[in-house]
Amino acid sequence: MSYIEILILRRLSGGPAHGYELRKRVEETTGVTLHNNSLYPALKRFEEAGAVTKAAQSQPGRPSRLTYTLTDTGRDLLHDMIADFPADQAAEDGEFVARLGQFSLITPSERAVVLAVRTAAVRSRLSHYRTMRVLAAEHGEHWGVMVTDELIRRDERELQWLAELEQQARNQP
Repeated sequence: MSYIEILILRRLSGGPAHGYELRKRVEETTGVTLHNNSLYPALKRFEEAGAVTKAAQSQPGRPSRLTYTLTDTGRDLLHDMIADFPADQAAEDGEFVARLGQFSLITPSERAVVLAVRTAAVRSRLSHYRTMRVLAAEHGEHWGVMVTDELIRRDERELQWLAELEQQARNQP
């Protein structure tokens, strides 16, 4: 599962929607461009899993429009997708931010796990950047040093932010 699927289910939790409306909801609330070749296969998988239902809505003088509704199974799936953060996805910003934005739907202990997985991924990436920086410096690659310095700064700042988020996750019901 990908963060796109989290965004789709989350937008459906606000009420039934047809495909175009759902795509617009995702785009307007997240800034993520959702293409039909991502949306409709995901909706089909969700329908097959019982996470959404599909109903034809008639329109005068036009073909019927399909409306999708999130089921209780879909709500459970959404919760599980947010709370489960595989280590192999943890370095992906989109995967993390999609989950973080839905923290109100999971428990404080589940939030702590998501944050811990992200923290480990950022620490690992930071270690890699530091090694890259040494190699760039040894080879006299000025631009490589500048880029890795910036990447290191970003990850160090994110680690500070993650520590703040962990504190908030512990103190907020």
